[in-house]
Amino acid sequence: MAGFLFSETIFGPVRSRRLGNSLGINLLPNTHKICTFDCIYCECGWSPDESDYFGKLPTRNEVAEQLEVKLLNLKANKNFPDSITFAGNGEPTIHPEFSGIIHDTIKLRDKFFPEADVTVLSNSSMIHKPEIFNALNQVDNNILKLDAGFDSTFRLINRPRSKELNLNVIVSNLRKFGKKAIIQTLFVQGEFKGRAVDNTTDAEVAEWINHIKLIKPRYVMLYPIDRQTPTLGLKVVGKDKLLAIAEKLKEIGVEYKVY
Repeated sequence: MAGFLFSETIFGPVRSRRLGNSLGINLLPNTHKICTFDCIYCECGWSPDESDYFGKLPTRNEVAEQLEVKLLNLKANKNFPDSITFAGNGEPTIHPEFSGIIHDTIKLRDKFFPEADVTVLSNSSMIHKPEIFNALNQVDNNILKLDAGFDSTFRLINRPRSKELNLNVIVSNLRKFGKKAIIQTLFVQGEFKGRAVDNTTDAEVAEWINHIKLIKPRYVMLYPIDRQTPTLGLKVVGKDKLLAIAEKLKEIGVEYKVY
């Protein structure tokens, strides 16, 4: 099943349920997804074969030039973004010039819209790299994925490309951010390739809560599937279930937002 893809490097602003008036930056090709994961719920669809993997990426200079033109236009039209958001067609931190692009974006934000946040939506797979860690520490909203309590569930839902990457490694690296991290978790139920999918079970949530205790994030975002998924066997988790999970965060003194 085909997914939703962004066709521009700079897109929007779009109205975001989490970030308000959000100006998007896609550091990946406009024709296909590139990601270190192949999540079963991803709105961008499945990742391509390795032979078609990278394609053409926008350069650091191209991103800066296009962003400046867009910000000038927004300012002239009094369209004030709440967030300049790195999202797009996959994992933004795999761009080889990611650190420099973050530096440029913060400078342009300060020049045109100093009240706006710079936000990165990341799957947490590259945070072991010092240059990625340092860049993410510079942004206002460092939103990092943690979808599972157990490694087996992580592999079922997020399907990492690297066999070396496991949930314990990710949690260990997330802990280094402390309050600079915002954790995002998508809760999902259903079936994928004959296997039950459910990261809302008591055991799964208890282990996920243990990870959150160790990470001590600024807050946690909990949300269900909101768009078309590449596989048909998944179900939207209800509001009552999300609120029940949120209560467990409240018990350990962690702030949260339910979407």
